Amino acid sequence: MKFLDALLGRARPVKSRTDAIFAMATAQVTMSERLGLTPAGRAGICFKPVASSYFQELERELEQILAMSGRETATIVESRQDTYGYRWVTLSDRDFEDLVNTVYLVSQELHEHGFGPQLLAALFPFSLDGNTVYWVYSYKRGTFYPFVPKGVSKQRDNALELRFQAIIGRELPVESKQEQWFPLWDAPV
Repeated sequence: MKFLDALLGRARPVKSRTDAIFAMATAQVTMSERLGLTPAGRAGICFKPVASSYFQELERELEQILAMSGRETATIVESRQDTYGYRWVTLSDRDFEDLVNTVYLVSQELHEHGFGPQLLAALFPFSLDGNTVYWVYSYKRGTFYPFVPKGVSKQRDNALELRFQAIIGRELPVESKQEQWFPLWDAPV
């Protein structure tokens, strides 16, 4: 099948990788102690919706699961669409492990129903000296990377991102190819 796909110029969707998300729960301790990062109490997961009744049914099922989970963990869940047509499930909770678990729950539901390739990223914001620092999880690569916006002019603090990579790289699977560190400007998280 791969030979025919290559011959006919068809590309198969990249499978999503969800298990590495749990590494964020343990790395958060090091981020707090060594980097001075404080969890913002929010997280988000981004995916591309599909125009199908099966996907709409999955979204309804996911809403029910998140409502039940939210009652148990006190996680506040919202869903919105961004200007690019991607759906964001945003989460608010003081317990960082609940955020990580809920992000995993959403991604696993999509994956198990065959929509894993629709997963784009999970986003974990932190606070550092009044600024927001993000750790982005790329489902296509199965890795994390730092995203540090600088000011309001859509610039990044690359030096700080590299410093974070060097320190956290032992605890998180950090993307080694920096050209894969895509900024997520204006994320609703």
